[in-house]
Amino acid sequence: MAELRASTLRPDLAVIAHHVPDGARVLDVGCGDGVLMAALQRDKQADARGIEIDPECVERCVAQGLSVVQGDADRDLTFYPDGAFDVAILSQTLQTAARPDHMMRELLRVGRRAFVSFPNFAYWRMRWALMSQGRMPVTRHLPVTWYATQNIHHVTVKDFEALASDLGIAIENRWFFTREREIGEGGANWRAEYALFEVSGG
Repeated sequence: MAELRASTLRPDLAVIAHHVPDGARVLDVGCGDGVLMAALQRDKQADARGIEIDPECVERCVAQGLSVVQGDADRDLTFYPDGAFDVAILSQTLQTAARPDHMMRELLRVGRRAFVSFPNFAYWRMRWALMSQGRMPVTRHLPVTWYATQNIHHVTVKDFEALASDLGIAIENRWFFTREREIGEGGANWRAEYALFEVSGG
């Protein structure tokens, strides 16, 4: 039953939900409306906590009985103690961080391992839009025009892998997705619309 329920999640969230151990202590950074937290509590009996910058999302989470605080992950992760969580999750949020390298260090300071997903700016449709139109693309995973977006550091699959190497972060697993389905690793830097990595402190 847990597998069936998890399958109703966005594909990257479903993968995360499947791989979080039963009863884990979880911090969901940028938890949005709390859909993943709710699934983890229901299906994995996880002790799930969240931090979210949008006050309306925080209200929706709290109304569901979820343990979510309003905060800015760029500065507020520093208030969490080392190793406070078994798993830290950063879903479709890395590109909004002021310093993604600092964010990754903080994730793996407070969590023993982390799941990180992000839109892949090297996706072929993005490349084609830049080449054919000469303008910053607007897509399903990057839906806001360049001057209004919260996305300030566009990242590619290869960029993330290089960042992990630079920081001494071990990549334990990786998954790639296009149009709501998982795809293979071959050519993922241009074929994947978005990516998910499981990482540890190395």
